[in-house]
Amino acid sequence: MGFPGLVAFRGAGAARSAVILTLAMMLAGCGTRQAVNDTFSLATVPVVERPAATKRQILVPEPTALKTLASDQIVVRLSKSELQYLARAQWGDSLPRMVQDRLVQTFDNTGRVAGVGRPGQGLAIDYQLITEIRAFEISTDGAPTAIVEIFAKILNDRNGTVLTQKAFRAVAPVRGAGNPAFVTALDAAFAEVAADIVGWTLASI
Repeated sequence: MGFPGLVAFRGAGAARSAVILTLAMMLAGCGTRQAVNDTFSLATVPVVERPAATKRQILVPEPTALKTLASDQIVVRLSKSELQYLARAQWGDSLPRMVQDRLVQTFDNTGRVAGVGRPGQGLAIDYQLITEIRAFEISTDGAPTAIVEIFAKILNDRNGTVLTQKAFRAVAPVRGAGNPAFVTALDAAFAEVAADIVGWTLASI
């Protein structure tokens, strides 16, 4: 697949056209993979402001996501209905597993939770943090921007009821050009969302 969304951006101004043309050269069509890809991770350590302490133990299952997000490819949204992937770029693992791993690490780093783990680790669980990745993408609607949205619900593991639920969203501008700039923006947006989710969870239980 080429870059069919490019035509829709013509006439929006020389500066924006230059950005889109640069981005077009870096995009790969759906299903098209390069032989050699740069591999990226979520590197920023989320900082949770004054987290509440809890004696509860928390299970963090792998988040759910649509097929376009449930892979190691990095998503670029060209319009409301059109997505493509960054060429010569990939995550180091599937995105849901990376998000799960970083959420567990963020809970651990607070030092304010009795225990946190993944399914199969044998913890006596009090609550589950159920998450759905709704957006994890670079938007080209205007200046390129990273958008991350994750819907979270806290499930009481003792009785199966939902304690509370909330959508978390953050945006970060893309500063610079090239794949590293796109990933850095996504990393920053996700770090904000992860910190908010962990702080909200600890305050709720």
